[in-house]
Amino acid sequence: MVRKEIQDETDRLTGKSKQISPVPIHLSIYSPNVVNLTLIDLPGLTKVAVEGQPESIVQDIENMVRSYVEKPNCIILAITPANQDVATSDAIKIAREVDPSGERTFGVLTKLDLMDRGTNALDVLEGRSYRLQHPWVGTVNRSQADINKNVNMIAARQREREFFATSPDYGRLTSKMGSEYLAKLLSKHLESAIKSRIPGIALLINRSIDELEAELDHLGRPVPIDAGAQLYTILELCRIFDQIFKEHLDGGRPGGDRIYGVFDHQLPAALRKLPLDRHLSLQNVRKVVSEADGYQPHLIAPEQAYRRLIEGALNYFRGPAEASVDAVHFILKELVRRSIGETQELRRFPTLQAEIATATTEALERFREDSKKTTLRMVEMESSYLTLDFFRKLPLKMEMEVNPSGSSADRYTEGNYHRIGSNVSSYVKMVSETLKNTIPKAVVHCQVRKAKRCLLDHLYIQVGKKEGKQLSELLDENPALMERRQQRAKRLELYKSARDEIDSVSWSR
Repeated sequence: MVRKEIQDETDRLTGKSKQISPVPIHLSIYSPNVVNLTLIDLPGLTKVAVEGQPESIVQDIENMVRSYVEKPNCIILAITPANQDVATSDAIKIAREVDPSGERTFGVLTKLDLMDRGTNALDVLEGRSYRLQHPWVGTVNRSQADINKNVNMIAARQREREFFATSPDYGRLTSKMGSEYLAKLLSKHLESAIKSRIPGIALLINRSIDELEAELDHLGRPVPIDAGAQLYTILELCRIFDQIFKEHLDGGRPGGDRIYGVFDHQLPAALRKLPLDRHLSLQNVRKVVSEADGYQPHLIAPEQAYRRLIEGALNYFRGPAEASVDAVHFILKELVRRSIGETQELRRFPTLQAEIATATTEALERFREDSKKTTLRMVEMESSYLTLDFFRKLPLKMEMEVNPSGSSADRYTEGNYHRIGSNVSSYVKMVSETLKNTIPKAVVHCQVRKAKRCLLDHLYIQVGKKEGKQLSELLDENPALMERRQQRAKRLELYKSARDEIDSVSWSR
């Protein structure tokens, strides 16, 4: 039944052909009559491809054999027929290449019963013909006739013992010949090899355990089932995200400095680019002054003209104020996006990431609207009430000469209009300096500090509205991460089991 299963499995992998496959067939045998040993039965090396085999099969088999015997922990069982010259043995040749010291090579001489009459293999077995570091072991296996007759292994081993015991050539080597002795020799050597490598193996396993535990911590532990525990987990993840977001604002992480750049560079540049020169041009000043009082001439100074020119100029400040609000809003949104990506614990929960992004966007939009209202109100306040002290400090002599040759529509000289434009320009520059300092204060108060203080509260409120199934949906994991965690958890258990086994072996030495 075992032989049939191996044959069926081979046919499944290679088809009913004479090809080979590097995929191993694992067979576990449990018996009180066998030693603890892992045996890898590799295909025999061949010289030429037979019918049904590719031309590359010779090299394919050698490559497969080398892939196993090159491993430093592998014990090489170099099997050579006794009726063949050892010097031409392919097994010995490869073993010598991969294990030049011979520390892990055992030579096995088979078919001793098939040698020509009057000859023996004592020169090989006693190491005179070809010496190995470990002694050669001779075996006598079942013949093809025995296999055809289904002679069992117990009977075959008995015949082998009788062969060596009664052989005039090998009788004195009986205690160190045969398959049973070979199995015990290999098992003992394997045990010694393992024990000598226990410190290194234990170190490697402990390092692997530490790495797997660190990776599992990074991936996160399994999601709780209880709704209360789920809510706690979500709130804790929100808190971790909020902490990273605050670090961006406070300078622990990069990005917050861009907000300062809006106030230090973008806002002043926008104020400098306002078209005030056009608004206060001689032609426009003349037009506003002439229209300001209607049919009534002003008595001392064109006050209404001053007010209209100032109000018109200050109206331009709405643009930079709104632009500052929008620029900071964009930066805050980018910092939120970056903070979500940098929150390692959130990576396994794409649905929760999307929920946090949506909730924070809603909050930031509300903060932006409040900030716009406040900054625009500050601009309107400057237009609503002018600073009287500024005009009181102007020279008393207004030089309002009447243009003797001008019409009623052109009451003043050109110098008067220049002076009016210059006075308005000075006042607007004063307001500009004021707004350059107060707009950042309003934006920071209404947007940055609000985001820093209230974003987490907003998240808590949004999450607190959810119940049962909605909480579970927020903690839906990426299937790939779930599978990866399961794989790592299984490997971790295997490594821990191996560590326990090694510890028990170490104590028993």
